[in-house]
Amino acid sequence: MVFYHEMQLWANEGYFVFFCNPRGSDGHGDAYSTISGINGTLDYDDLMQFTDHVLDIYPQIDRTRVGVTGGSYGGFLTNWIAGHTDRFAAAASQRSIGDWMVHYAACDSGFWVTSEQFPPSPLYDAKNAWEHSPGKYAMNIKTPMLFIHSDEDRRCPLSEMMPVYTGAILAGIPVRMCLFHGENHELSRAGKPRCRMKRLAEITNWMDKYLKGERME
Repeated sequence: MVFYHEMQLWANEGYFVFFCNPRGSDGHGDAYSTISGINGTLDYDDLMQFTDHVLDIYPQIDRTRVGVTGGSYGGFLTNWIAGHTDRFAAAASQRSIGDWMVHYAACDSGFWVTSEQFPPSPLYDAKNAWEHSPGKYAMNIKTPMLFIHSDEDRRCPLSEMMPVYTGAILAGIPVRMCLFHGENHELSRAGKPRCRMKRLAEITNWMDKYLKGERME
């Protein structure tokens, strides 16, 4: 199990919070954690099956009012999910990946991390890298999208999220961007207290608006 303070906050706000470790994550050996070059496939399937299972065993959850959020690779998955299903009523994408080729070129660890995902480099396999980039599917998004990012994020620079943000706008769905000036990839854990509180308020208000029908302040 893992502790995230935001999950405790949302539970206190009346939300049923659930999460899992899909394929591609740690804790179950190398074979389980290796999804190089097929990002958005096995991990996406695991998350959808887990969501189905949770909704089946907890019938008190309203299936029409379920939200999704995640940061970093979880932001990639949030973007990917929004581009591949309309089952979620709201999404909050945080410090996310939207284009693997931009991630390779602009991320502080992109040269070696993304090369492992799409060896020897996404530039040599651009077709597959774009096939597995959320930006390709952004105009399919039907879910209201909140984007949380920091302008000094070197791990997932703002530029690589923009294809998803722009595509969502072109798709005509409700979109909101909250950009934190002077913050970086560690906003949620080590950002200025006022910025960390603002981040939580933005996500909570977005979910309240689309899951509870409450007006944002």
